[in-house]
Amino acid sequence: MAARIFHNPKCSTSRKTLDLLRENGIEPEIVLYLKTPPTRDELVAMITDAGIDVRTAVRKRESLYGELGLADATDDELLDAMAEHPILIERPFVVTDKGTRLARPIENVNEIL
Repeated sequence: MAARIFHNPKCSTSRKTLDLLRENGIEPEIVLYLKTPPTRDELVAMITDAGIDVRTAVRKRESLYGELGLADATDDELLDAMAEHPILIERPFVVTDKGTRLARPIENVNEIL
């Protein structure tokens, strides 16, 4: 099965999700999204395919979220901010032939394996 993980190796949830994929015999394409961020259109596609709303895909605990005053931002403003500052993207997103999931909780990924 082809799979892609938008990964941050400093994040324990992201590391555990990568381990889960490997435990299931899947060696995913690893996208270090802080170095190679998805485009705004790719973000929209992943969020839509994952069946979540834009606000769920934003890291609200990230200090930049508060600094940019995003609490009252529209979906378009949030998407623009995530595209410009990938640290604001919640992680990790996993994409397989069966769909896309945000691994929060990690067990969400089982739905697309």
